[in-house]
Order: sequence, then structure tokens, then C-alpha cells
Amino acid sequence: MFIRLFAIFFVGFGLLNGAGSVCAAPAAAGSLALGFTKFAPQLAAQNGAKRKKAARSQKAAKTSKSNKNKNRKAAVAATAVAATAAATGGSEAAKRGIAPAVQEAGRAEARLIEIYRQIGLGRTTPALQLAEQLVADHPNFQLAQLVRGDLLTSRSRPIQKLGEVPDTTARLAAAQLADLREESRARLAALRERPPAGSVPSNFLAFSSKNKHALAIDVSRSRLYLLENTPGGAKLIADYYVSVGKAGVEKFAEGDLRTPLGVYFLGNSLDPKTLKDLYGSGAITLNYPNPLDNLRGKGGSGIWLHGTPQAQFSRAPKATDGCVVVTNSDFLRIAATVELRNTPIVVAQSLQWVQPAAADGERKAFVAQLDQWKNAKTQANLSVWLDTYAPNFKSFDKTLRVWYPGQEASIKAQAGQAIELRDLSLFAWRDAPGTQQPLEAMVVTFTELRAGAKSSATVRQYWSRINNQWKIVFEGIIS
Repeated sequence: MFIRLFAIFFVGFGLLNGAGSVCAAPAAAGSLALGFTKFAPQLAAQNGAKRKKAARSQKAAKTSKSNKNKNRKAAVAATAVAATAAATGGSEAAKRGIAPAVQEAGRAEARLIEIYRQIGLGRTTPALQLAEQLVADHPNFQLAQLVRGDLLTSRSRPIQKLGEVPDTTARLAAAQLADLREESRARLAALRERPPAGSVPSNFLAFSSKNKHALAIDVSRSRLYLLENTPGGAKLIADYYVSVGKAGVEKFAEGDLRTPLGVYFLGNSLDPKTLKDLYGSGAITLNYPNPLDNLRGKGGSGIWLHGTPQAQFSRAPKATDGCVVVTNSDFLRIAATVELRNTPIVVAQSLQWVQPAAADGERKAFVAQLDQWKNAKTQANLSVWLDTYAPNFKSFDKTLRVWYPGQEASIKAQAGQAIELRDLSLFAWRDAPGTQQPLEAMVVTFTELRAGAKSSATVRQYWSRINNQWKIVFEGIIS
């Protein structure tokens, strides 16, 4: 029954065909957790070398032992099939200064998925061997320990479900078992629910040259996606299992145990030596609450992206006080890749992935609106310029009434001097359907340069669609 459960699951996920044969993993799975896509080929090579050595030392063994060796080789071959992406991840990780120990930890998810797949194929012996190796390398990986226990139990009796433990233990650890099963479901689902090839989250309308990378979290999939801004456009390069707040999402108040939804930016990196063990290998702050959150009366603070306690390899999908949590190895890889303060991070209940060309219309329409604001400011057309600002506008702690006089004097003094907007980025946000008083917003960042000026300023604006018209609800110089 244990084998049948996994076989049915993997047929559904396209990793086995109806006849029980191995299918090539979908090409779109090429970015699974950086370990699955880029590091698993190195894992296959390492395991292959070990098993070849073992095979040479057992040439004179009995036929039964020879068959076991064949099973081991089959497991290694299957690992290579599962990792369909290019084998360049190890060198890329080395270039980013990621330690070998961190790279090895990053392979853990790929190794766990391979164990599941071996079970689905009915190969419980190599599955157990792989599980033994995984828990030996990562004894705090509770999900891997659970699968290993099931494999050992299946030798003496049928297994009906993941985490088949004695009734007494099940009652005492019911919540923990439920969390581990949910973590397992989320990790496996990541194999099937892949973003379409070449697509990006619909929030990312335009990147500037300063946005080298971007992060996007799909809470419904317990997944964090890492994108790179390349000359050919944004590319998905990795994704990771992630945990969010115990009470879910849509943070509103301090202590509500929820993770905020919206468009944010990575802030400062916190030295792990100054942090409690809860935060693991380090933490990076997020700019929650942002101006839109403040406008909507949302409170709370201290929302971070961070690692896990040393005793835990990973946490349940909903297990934090509101922060976004990844494994320690994943955090170190992310921290070694992204740029602080210039990396956007979108947190959504469900991401919508689109082809970049699909956003052209929305992007052009908004840029036209932004050009109207720029032209009115250039020409000192104050009535038109002022009309782009919402009555509840704020610039940090200044209301529109307090902020406007200083702007008016500056605009009049520079009337006619052309304005250039460089390094423009546009990140959109729409509340999920059914949200009370739904918000549609645009986070706009650019470098504003006046003709003949010796200096420039990086400006961030938050626009909101109010009564079907775009209005600026926040504007401020950020550097």
C-alpha cells in the first residue's frame, strides 16, 4: 500500500507513466530549489562514484548482493533523470562564494524527492539506502527521518499513509505529524505546479538596471522564487520551500502571527552573531509596513526573511510569528545572491505567472500616466501636477498640505528644465478577489535628473487607483 500511494502520486505528477516506467521530469522543473535543478547532477556524480567503488569491491559477492548493487545504480540513474537542468549550479554557487557545506545542504530537497520517486517505482531498498544517507548528513531533517521510519516499518507490515507511527505516538504528536505531512505535500507539489517556461510573476512590470534580482513568494505553494534580471529579461533561476505565519497571511496588527501581503524591498542584513538561535544562519529585514500598509492602517513590525533554529532543518508551512523562513542553507544562498535595498520581494497568496509580453499594455499605459506627471512638473503646470496626488497623500510624516509649498517653490524655480527619469522600475499589486476595499497599486522607483543639474535623487512613489484614476499616495527620496 505504501508503494501504491507513492506510485499513484507520481503518475499524477508526470514522473512515472501509467505502466510504471520512469518519465523524464518536466523541463520546467529545472529551477526547483537550486538544489534540485542545479546541484542534483553533482549529487548524482558523487553518488555514482561511491557506488562504482562499492560495486568494484563486491565483484565476488553472491547474486543477491549483486542485485542490490544494480538497484543502487538504478537509484543513481533515476537521480540524474529527475535533475533535468544543466549541471552548472556548482560552479555558479562557487562564484557566489557559497561554501561547499551550504551547497550540500541545498541538495537535501532533491534527495528527499528522489527517495519519494524510488518508493513510487517500488524500489524500497535503494529508497531506504538514500534515506539513510540523507538523515546521516542532515539528522535534523525531520521529514526525511519520518520517511526513513516508514521505509523501515514497511519491511514488517503494510504502510497506509506517510508517518505511519503507533497510535499512542500519533496522538501525542498529532500536530507535528500533520505539519510534516503538509510539508511533504508542499514539496512534492512544487514538482508539478511549475511556472510556465519563460514566464514571470505579473507583479513585475519593469526592472531597472539596479534590480539585479527579485524574489516572489507564493503562499499557496509554500514556495519562494528567485529571479535574475538578465539582458534578455527576468529569468527564474531557483526556488525554495518557505514557511509563513502561524495564522496565515494578510498581516494587520502587531502580534497577529500573520505574514504581510504586498510589494516590499529587502532592507538590512542582520549579523547572525547578534541574533537568537530562532533566526538560524541570519536575517534580512523587509520594509514592512510600507506606505500602502500605513495608508490602510496596518501595524506591526519586524518582518524578516531568515533561517531556522539549528535543531530544525525546516519548519512547517505555517509556523512563524509572521516572518518568511527558509532553511539555513537556502538563506545563505539567497543572501549571497541578492542585493540589499534594491531587491523587490512580492508576497502573494497566489502568484500569477505571465509571459513578459503580456504585460506590455499595462506597462505602457502606466508609463503614459507617469509621463503626464513628469511633463506637468517640467512645465510648472501646477494644477495638472497637483491633480495627480491623492488627498490622503503623505511624504513620510508630511501631509500634502505641509509638503506642497516646498515643492511648489522648487518647481517654479526650475520651470522649463527638462526632467529625465532613469532606472525606472514598476511593480504592481492587486488585492486578491473578494478582499474588502480591494487595492490596486503601483510601486514606482526612478532616478530623477534635471537638465543641467549636477546631482540627482532616487525617488520612490506609491500610486493607487482611486475611482479608476491613478493617484500618488506617497512620494519620497530614498537615496
